Amino acid sequence: MVAVHVVGASAIPAKTEARPCAIPGATAAQSRAALYALRSTRDVWGEALLAAPKGAAYDAARRRLPPLLLARAPKKRPLTASGMHYVPFAQPNGPQGAGSVALHVADGGQVVSNRVGGPSLNVFVGSTGRERYGSCLRRLSIALADGYLPMLQTRYIDAAGVRYEQESFAGRLPGSAALTSFVRLSADASSAASAARVRIAARRSSRSYLVRRGSRREFTFAWKVGAPTLRPPLQEDVYDGARRATVAYWERRLASGGQLDVPEPLVANAARALLVQNLILAWRYSIGNPYEGFSFPESVDVAQVDAEYGFGDVAHSIMRVSLTRRPQPYANWKRGEKLVGWATYYRLTRDRVALRRATPTLRRYVTLLGSQLGGDGLLRRERYSSDIPDQVFGLHSQTVVWQGLREMAAVWAETGQPMLARTCRTLAARLERGLRRAVARSQRRLADGSLFVPVRLLDHERPYRSVMESRAGSYWNLVMPYALASGFFAPRGTQANGVARYVQRHGGRLLGVVRAGAYALYRDPVFPVSGTDHVYNINVARFLADNDRVDELALGLYGALAAAMAPGTFVSGEAASIATLGRADARAMYLPPNSASNAAFLVTLRLLLVHERRDRAGVPRDLELAPATPREWLRPGKRIAVRNVPTSFGPLSYAIEVGRPTITAAVDVPTWKRPRALTLRLRPPRGSRLGVVRVDGQPYDRVDRASGTIDLSGLSGHVELEIAYASIR
Repeated sequence: MVAVHVVGASAIPAKTEARPCAIPGATAAQSRAALYALRSTRDVWGEALLAAPKGAAYDAARRRLPPLLLARAPKKRPLTASGMHYVPFAQPNGPQGAGSVALHVADGGQVVSNRVGGPSLNVFVGSTGRERYGSCLRRLSIALADGYLPMLQTRYIDAAGVRYEQESFAGRLPGSAALTSFVRLSADASSAASAARVRIAARRSSRSYLVRRGSRREFTFAWKVGAPTLRPPLQEDVYDGARRATVAYWERRLASGGQLDVPEPLVANAARALLVQNLILAWRYSIGNPYEGFSFPESVDVAQVDAEYGFGDVAHSIMRVSLTRRPQPYANWKRGEKLVGWATYYRLTRDRVALRRATPTLRRYVTLLGSQLGGDGLLRRERYSSDIPDQVFGLHSQTVVWQGLREMAAVWAETGQPMLARTCRTLAARLERGLRRAVARSQRRLADGSLFVPVRLLDHERPYRSVMESRAGSYWNLVMPYALASGFFAPRGTQANGVARYVQRHGGRLLGVVRAGAYALYRDPVFPVSGTDHVYNINVARFLADNDRVDELALGLYGALAAAMAPGTFVSGEAASIATLGRADARAMYLPPNSASNAAFLVTLRLLLVHERRDRAGVPRDLELAPATPREWLRPGKRIAVRNVPTSFGPLSYAIEVGRPTITAAVDVPTWKRPRALTLRLRPPRGSRLGVVRVDGQPYDRVDRASGTIDLSGLSGHVELEIAYASIR
């Protein structure tokens, strides 16, 4: 038998012998490689990628690990019947997300109605019709239609060598509002060892079809979500009509937001697929499993990213839901997060009506926060997190409150609420003084030059040799990004650089992805066994962009694709295994899909192309275009385009086309307000540098050739650039 690994584009071999599919165990070499990376206090894999001649790249990252395919539920149980993750398919009627959803298991063997454990449609194949379709990963290939559409396409070979191709999606039958799953399955036994039986089973009905040896057959059917029985086989034109309507629905929905076009198809497809997932999930942390609900602070993070991609309607829906949730636990963290979320939403949409309606509730938050500030300048102790009940002066939660007060002060000052703005500025200043005193008393400079700042202020939290050696260290690593992204540590300052160095040298990242204990996946893990938690890369990405750590930002993008997402479907969970879980062909993730993990990839991609730099008051003042694009995206023949992407300065569009030896660029400067500084950075491949620059046909000298940065400050309207570049070798 020729093995076919699940990578989303694997070719099915022409001929396969009948043979059972034993699950391979992890080899000693695989285990050693994973444990070496996990035991190291540095990101040894990530650093190797960054040192490569072309910098970080997906192919180099994915070779480090088996694919992430399996899904776990609470108590370490498989999430689905086969253990494979599912992809959520739906067609939401509005910005609130899916009302009904079909969970299409990625191996093609099952469709589940609304929630795991609910009614399901199951596909069996093989000589007796008892082999679950897709059950042998070595004979399975998985992809989405056109690389990103919510249509699952699989290829499979059963134990007798019969070859199958399947496509499935969720749409609607003509004249029906009910969400329906459509499946088209072809079976080819022309070169198989025996005939095959295809069996499709729902709760109260089952259909069985014989595929004779040497023959081919195709089956097309539909299953209404939640229905106990199958519909009769569909006519081909009905299937094709539903497919066209589904494609049109999602193309139209994606086109309603901003567009980020990049020259790397895998990255572009991942972004589109994740936007589709998040438009289905909306305010939900996950869907179809116990994580289906609003999660603080993660769901508010998702709302901000939705707004940054031009889906303000979805962001508004999430922010409205946030105001209805109970304050406990960690009420202050929630209040601060909502203040930040509403400030971001307003800046990107200028929706004064929504802000005015939210203001009474937000004003009450400000009053409650102000009533807590005592002589020490700190908010009172509150629960550390949902998983850790300790009452702490949490740096993560208190800096988010500080950030929210400052950002809402600017918003209310702009929208005619000067007294409320003044109150926020006053409270933020008091809280900042208290936090800086507490940080000064708690932080420790280490011998390696790094700076450890505790999350548990004033509680004698000691530095961790590796943050993965204990649960306390793991959670430090998850929540510290909120403090880092808040702006409390001045970008590129001594403290920001010191904490970044601590994370780098004390086990905080793997392939640029946030590490975590992944306790929900492993049974009683003992260091170095651990995993990743891509959810919290949202704020890591913001911190890296603020501190101009551009190569690390790109590493996080490719590391997420390789370590935190399922190949072919781009589904991710809250956490992912790195150390093997007894098998070598696949890794596992916890309760996928996950809207915040999706948002982490999306915000990373946006920050490569668009970054707003804040002033000392936390107000966006500068706009940076293409500040961190991977250098390989600027090789001859490549093109980058940003269209109608929201910023605090107004919608932004620009394009970069790389010729030989000239780069042309066009920028439509946002019109809501002029940024204090507007720059375009061009990072051509190593060994090249910028030459003569022309703006609107005239020579232009405001260029920093060392960094590839062109200063466009003060320009307006449509700006055309022509930039010569040449090799310096």
